[in-house]
Amino acid sequence: MSHGLEVPAHAAGPMHPLLAPLARVMGWINRTMQFIGMTALLIASLVLTWSVVTRYFLKWATEWQDEAAVFLLVGSVFLCGAYVQSFRGHVGIEAIASILPDSVNRVRMTIVDVLTFFFCAFFAWKSWTLFHEALVEGHTTASAWAPPLAIPYGLMSVGMTLLAVQVLLQTLDHFLRGGRR
Repeated sequence: MSHGLEVPAHAAGPMHPLLAPLARVMGWINRTMQFIGMTALLIASLVLTWSVVTRYFLKWATEWQDEAAVFLLVGSVFLCGAYVQSFRGHVGIEAIASILPDSVNRVRMTIVDVLTFFFCAFFAWKSWTLFHEALVEGHTTASAWAPPLAIPYGLMSVGMTLLAVQVLLQTLDHFLRGGRR
């Protein structure tokens, strides 16, 4: 039974047969992260609404709501990055692409994909080092609530790792297809 919510393993189209198993796994992970991200956004909106209501009407101090909402938003943004990339849905400037010949544009896109992968892989690596440091040394925020910084760093690390894998998958697909998309 179809609910209209199914997304192909690689939302931009079918992957090369050698990459299809990994693409299916990434598709499942991306859909899971999408659900977690949507849930985090909903909870963040409820937390912020609660914060406004309790401060304005009840004059209660709010110590945890802002940081909890920020952690939820950080998780939502980073965990959903690979899902958005599976559609090539990140913001891009198409003015150059529209004036270039197809052959030159394919080369440009390949260079951009390779550079994007290296950037995301470096960002993921640095995020994991921040996560490890925060976890081992017990870093917390400077607020009275003081939640552990390992939480947002962990979310950022997982999200950037998934994004790097998604970009790598799409780049390998491009090369395996001989430069055709």
